[in-house]
Amino acid sequence: MGVVVSLDEGKKGQASIKPLVDLTAADMARVNELILSKAGSDVEMIPEIANHLISSGGKRLRPMVTLAAARMFGYAGDGHVKLATSVEFMHTATLLHDDVVDESDMRRGKQTARMVWGNQASVLVGDFLLGQAFRMMVEVGSLKALEILATAASVIAEGEVWQLAAAKNLETTEDEYLAVIKAKTAALFSAAAEVGPVIAQAGRSEQAALRSYGTNLGLAFQLIDDALDYGGNARDLGKNTGDDFREGKVTLPVILSYRRGTATERAFWKTAIEDGVNDDAALEKAMGLMSRYNAIGETISRARHFGNIAADALAPLGDTPQRDALLEVIDFCISRVN
Repeated sequence: MGVVVSLDEGKKGQASIKPLVDLTAADMARVNELILSKAGSDVEMIPEIANHLISSGGKRLRPMVTLAAARMFGYAGDGHVKLATSVEFMHTATLLHDDVVDESDMRRGKQTARMVWGNQASVLVGDFLLGQAFRMMVEVGSLKALEILATAASVIAEGEVWQLAAAKNLETTEDEYLAVIKAKTAALFSAAAEVGPVIAQAGRSEQAALRSYGTNLGLAFQLIDDALDYGGNARDLGKNTGDDFREGKVTLPVILSYRRGTATERAFWKTAIEDGVNDDAALEKAMGLMSRYNAIGETISRARHFGNIAADALAPLGDTPQRDALLEVIDFCISRVN
């Protein structure tokens, strides 16, 4: 049983990140050059592993947010390029580490780095990229931007450990889960957005607006990923459909289905998630229970809620092409489910 959810109601057209891509194209060309330069090393395995993931087709949404957020407030230097590259390196490092922790086999349609080079090399190259990210932050010379991104790195690590500690725990509440993804996913979106107005020397209210935008965009983004794992496809996800289920991850669709189910259904979830009985037949049953209790639809509703908060955060700001593009990114992230 597939889960099909329509998000077309009230839409005038398909949301797209093309406006953001077009606005940041020149700056992103410089970011891409810097990525290739800073991922280089005399240690042959480092650029091999880094380029394996960096060149595998990610949208580079986070660095584009940084670039647009800086330009929105008239920034004319080149520090935003280094900060955007730092953000992308932080993201890439977390993916390398995540795939080791989750024992993932596939990322963005390719074998994960750990499957090709092993777990140890993947972790160490992730550490190298984090080091390069912090070197670039220091070069920019903004202590506030450095503080924001350093704090995000710490919060992301806390979120990963928190998620590990809560793994396969079906007693996880919705509030606890939202706190985990706020740390694990939304923290980097938030930092990526906030450092733009910081280096543009915009006011505190503008910095707070972009921080709120990034946080709530990140929450919406992760919740849609949660929904897609049970109703998307590998091309859109960048991983196999059902991977979260097979890895025993307790995401919001699981939490809602478990709490709303009968005693017999909760016993099924315990067997599937806690005991690892998660073959294709179990996945099919899980998706059926999610459909029965509207767990996917309500996960998407919550994503919309956070998307609305993100949009409201930008509402008081001046009308600029960058603001409009960042607003459309919200709709794009949510409309990945259709």
